[in-house]
Amino acid sequence: MKFIGIFIVLLFSFTACKSSKQHIEKASNSKEVTESESLQKDMSKIDSTVNSFVSNEAIKTEPISESKARSIADYALQFEGVKYKWGGTTKSGMDCSGLVFESFKAHDIILPRISRDMAKIGEKITLKKVQEGDLLFFKTRNRRNTINHVGLVIDTNSDIKFIHATSSSGVIISKLSENYWEKAYIEVRRIL
Repeated sequence: MKFIGIFIVLLFSFTACKSSKQHIEKASNSKEVTESESLQKDMSKIDSTVNSFVSNEAIKTEPISESKARSIADYALQFEGVKYKWGGTTKSGMDCSGLVFESFKAHDIILPRISRDMAKIGEKITLKKVQEGDLLFFKTRNRRNTINHVGLVIDTNSDIKFIHATSSSGVIISKLSENYWEKAYIEVRRIL
């Protein structure tokens, strides 16, 4: 009899725990729903504020690709005057593709390391559409008759100016209208 009494008390205890557990779960679920609804309302207010801010700021600032192009061009310009070094990528020496590679890499854009491979990516555009940050490709006198030179467009206001590294002068700024570069020019590509 004593054993049956203990069994009934234990059975009642487990049953009571189970029902209180269900009650706690129901209360918890309703609390989660309330918190979830509150969170959704807060997020809606934040989205509205951000959208308002973004649309107002978009009017005041230039597009991301143009500002990134300016930053890439500015980065490349710090190498002006650096001597030419085949395969170089530092201020102690630079080649043409190294200059372009490092300028884009500094802005988290990884390009192929060789100019002829760079000429296979991005969008081929016409010179009429050229912008700062675009890449100009050239075939200078070489035995393979392939693209072997690249320059980064830094200005398009009056004439197309580009920064590049030449074996004779190192990192310089040239104009596409110069006779030598005009004859060697092959194409322009947009990466951004």
